Amino acid sequence: MKKQIIYSMLFISQILFSQSDVTNVIMGGQLLLKGITELQSSKASKSGSKVVESYCVKNKLEYQIIYRIMRKQEDGSELVKELIIPGDGKECLFILPKGIYNFEILHKNKEVFKKGECLIDSDQTLIIK
Repeated sequence: MKKQIIYSMLFISQILFSQSDVTNVIMGGQLLLKGITELQSSKASKSGSKVVESYCVKNKLEYQIIYRIMRKQEDGSELVKELIIPGDGKECLFILPKGIYNFEILHKNKEVFKKGECLIDSDQTLIIK
């Protein structure tokens, strides 16, 4: 039964002809690819945006860390975000206001590993080694 199906598929494929040649298929693929890249670039080039779509932190260390960012808001309140990142893992924040943030990288026992300031103005991935 399987042999009959395979033989019939081979026979039918030899009889039928495609409606377009290889160059038309390649040109169509190029057109599709250009359209997709245009959509992605227009989405990424929203320069008037006041938020960052995604900010990711990748932990290359063998143990879990805590990544905390803090910023003063315009209304006086403080924005604090905290990520618990497992060893050799990655975590992301979405829809984050652009600006300068204070950051702390803490060990699991709350001991400070690194401290400083960072500018978050575009989608990016921070790698901690």
